[in-house]
Amino acid sequence: MFTSKLLLTAAAALSVAPKLLRAEFCSDGKCSDEVEKAKLASDAAEKYRPEDSIFSKIIRKEIPADIIHEDEKAIAFRDVNPVAPKHILVIPRKPITQLATSTEQDIPLLGHLLWVAKSVAEKENLNDSGYRIVINNGRDAAQSVYHLHIHILGGRQMSWPPG
Repeated sequence: MFTSKLLLTAAAALSVAPKLLRAEFCSDGKCSDEVEKAKLASDAAEKYRPEDSIFSKIIRKEIPADIIHEDEKAIAFRDVNPVAPKHILVIPRKPITQLATSTEQDIPLLGHLLWVAKSVAEKENLNDSGYRIVINNGRDAAQSVYHLHIHILGGRQMSWPPG
């Protein structure tokens, strides 16, 4: 019995430790590795074509991914660095760098991406408990890959406000 209580206490401490470290790291004006990655990605986005992004390589099957949905317009796969028990990315096959660069011609595709997100969330049994949809757009939003993508986050209680 003592061992199980000790394990539960250790597990609770480990679940809180990352939040405390992140809070401490953000308190001195820095934020997280994701923010730093986003700054670097923003600089790199000006130099590289969208076809060179890691997501384009996943679409072309040059990089493995845990794909859970695929159709002629979009692909959905599990994030390799999840921030929630269920963290799935939905991306268009068309290489749009970010929401801000989409055009009026992309309206049907943008709607399709949201439909795929809804369908994937349903498949992942997130409808009853709920989920969050996130699109990061640009450096200040911490966009770290310049290929439009929708995050589906679920499987835990989300906090508000985000970020």
